Amino acid sequence: MEEKKSPISDIEALLQEIGQKIEELVKKGAEAGSDVKDDIEQKIKDLKDNKTTLEEELKKAKALLEREFKERKEEMEPRLKESKGFLKESFKQLGLAFKAVFGK
Repeated sequence: MEEKKSPISDIEALLQEIGQKIEELVKKGAEAGSDVKDDIEQKIKDLKDNKTTLEEELKKAKALLEREFKERKEEMEPRLKESKGFLKESFKQLGLAFKAVFGK
């Protein structure tokens, strides 16, 4: 069975990939000539800045999702408790019905 990936895990994987690309560019930059080196260093700086921005956005998105989940949970909690009571009462009534039909 195939596991479904959440958008957050996709973003985290993308951030890891960006980090790996940055490391590759750092290695290539160390081996490159001085003309290319400045260009590569600028690209590395830009990528690091973008990665930081993406990480901040991911943190904000996670916080938003957690807050939304908590609000929905708090909203549903009373209804679930009420439903639980109704379910217990239903089983009690069903047991009494069986007793009445099959019992003494």
